[in-house]
Amino acid sequence: MQEIEKVIKHEINPFDLVNTKVGNFWTGTEDRSFLVESIHKNEITEIEKTLNLVAMDHRSRSVLLVGDQGGGKSYFLGRLKREFNSKAFFAYIGPWPDNDYMWRHVLRYTVDSLIKVPDDQQESQLMLWLKNLSAFTKQNKSIWQLLVSDRQKFINHLKKSYEQEGIYNPDIFFRILYALTQPNLYSQAYEWLKGDQISEESMQALGVKNFIDSEDAAKNILANFGKISTATKPIVLCFDQVETLPNFESNPQPIFNINTTIHNDNLKNFLIIISITTDPWRQAIKRVFQSDRARIERIVTLKRINLEQAESLWVHRLRPLHAKATPKPDSPIYPLTRQLLEESYPGGKAVPRDVLILGREKYQQYKESLIVRPPTSIEEKIQAAFKLLWQEEYKKIESRISKISLLPASELIQMLQRALEALKIESIKPRLISGKYANYSLSYQHPRNQERIGVVWTEDANMTSFYNIMNACQKVIQQNLCQHLYLIRINSTGTPKLQGHKLYKQIFTGINHIHIRPSLASVHYLATYNSLVNSALAEELVLGEVGKTIHLPELKSLIFNLGILNECSLLQDLDIIPKKEPIDRLREVKEFLLNFMKVQLCMGLSNLNSHCQQKFPNVKEAEIERLIQELCQEKKLEIMNSKAKTEERLICLILPNK
Repeated sequence: MQEIEKVIKHEINPFDLVNTKVGNFWTGTEDRSFLVESIHKNEITEIEKTLNLVAMDHRSRSVLLVGDQGGGKSYFLGRLKREFNSKAFFAYIGPWPDNDYMWRHVLRYTVDSLIKVPDDQQESQLMLWLKNLSAFTKQNKSIWQLLVSDRQKFINHLKKSYEQEGIYNPDIFFRILYALTQPNLYSQAYEWLKGDQISEESMQALGVKNFIDSEDAAKNILANFGKISTATKPIVLCFDQVETLPNFESNPQPIFNINTTIHNDNLKNFLIIISITTDPWRQAIKRVFQSDRARIERIVTLKRINLEQAESLWVHRLRPLHAKATPKPDSPIYPLTRQLLEESYPGGKAVPRDVLILGREKYQQYKESLIVRPPTSIEEKIQAAFKLLWQEEYKKIESRISKISLLPASELIQMLQRALEALKIESIKPRLISGKYANYSLSYQHPRNQERIGVVWTEDANMTSFYNIMNACQKVIQQNLCQHLYLIRINSTGTPKLQGHKLYKQIFTGINHIHIRPSLASVHYLATYNSLVNSALAEELVLGEVGKTIHLPELKSLIFNLGILNECSLLQDLDIIPKKEPIDRLREVKEFLLNFMKVQLCMGLSNLNSHCQQKFPNVKEAEIERLIQELCQEKKLEIMNSKAKTEERLICLILPNK
């Protein structure tokens, strides 16, 4: 064990997990920044009471969750899921790109959440929900095994059990539920249920002739979940980042229309939680119909925390660091002080995120005073911190999106549009093609030759859909709406005998109109940026290392100036940015090491090595050591006490003006 000052010099700033980015509580690592049970305990209790009422009488209810920026709304939703997943199924509903497709979006996100496996469970929420339907629990325990071996008996049993519930398309719905129980059909059933336009072969295997291709159908399938689940746990729909929905500032009605419809159409057994930041809600309430406001049963406001709770946040962060020191510091928040909190928040109340950022800033100042080295410039630190955040978010996206077809075309196009905006592409117009698939497309002005470029992106496996999209593309060309048309698609274009394939060959085999097969990595780039945009719009994108909230204009500027999207092969194929070789893996690791040290300034050499290994588990320790040596040879880093034992060596950043 070491004295506390030595520990501080060697360890990572314990507040550096303050980087916050709103996100799906089913994906990535859960942020435990606000892990103090007394914080928002009363608000947790309020929502639990409402959840208990839904579980008791199965009547859907709504809660509006309101809080300041940095008040912990996203963490609060994750905490609800963590604490109450044993008594409810939880679905995370992120913002949708188009209000014309909001019910289909809600259904997709709900089904995507239901296939997640809760903590301490072996099966997904979806299978737990299915096995605990009253049709299977009110009779002998062997009824499930008897029915899953016979599709028609399974369907007939469910139809009889729920004949009074008014199930939408019961034959099809129960046929899909049966397919979920069959390993060879599960993936096709899941894709159909969330609204994918699956292939004709998959539809034949499932025994269905249509897919979910309308708002009404999506709403009714969602209603089916509630109608037959009254003997099981409620489903909690958590709507997050609603202030980032399309045109929310001028028209907040769509999200409240969904809520009202759930009530008016008697969709049973749902708890709807709508999370929104305080200021947007104050503006939105003026534009929401009184009848829709009346459908919100409860408003839960996340209050600011008191100084005792703020101090507890610091204790939580500093405890692991103190555990490495002997003797222990007299104060559990050393090197910080209670006086800092009292001076910073004279009113005795604070926003949790601000408390953590203050802790980070003051801790770093103390650390820098111990090593007597000039700090990195604020601009350089912002850039380094942003690159670290980008890498972290990219890895989360990489692990979540395993194939391009997991994302609907409307979201893929929105991601592309936002990337084009960040690259300062002008005159971007959505909906190039007309008709049912209009939101699969856009057009823009080429940055160099000023030509009009059209883009259509479809990954629908269904060949009838593909034909309709090719037909719409042909009309665009006939009407001369663009000089060049790009089709983005990794999926098959069908066999030569199909009409859709014939149209495809007519259009995309010349030099003016081009078919691009996107890489999965390029979609990871677009999805990462899209995720950061949503956080910036919600004013929840924070670089904790510099205590700075990044708003959308600054996010765009960082992306453009740092060339973050230059590695995206799809943007290269669209001739937006020059083609270049993919980034070398070790170069990425080397950049991480340098950016990390620009933020930390100084730390233990062995700690730097182990932290890098955690971030890049596939890179060997010897390779990391070699990269550190290269940075030392390049006079960017230096080992302060190279003759000391390995575990005692200190590595520091060398500033250019040294």
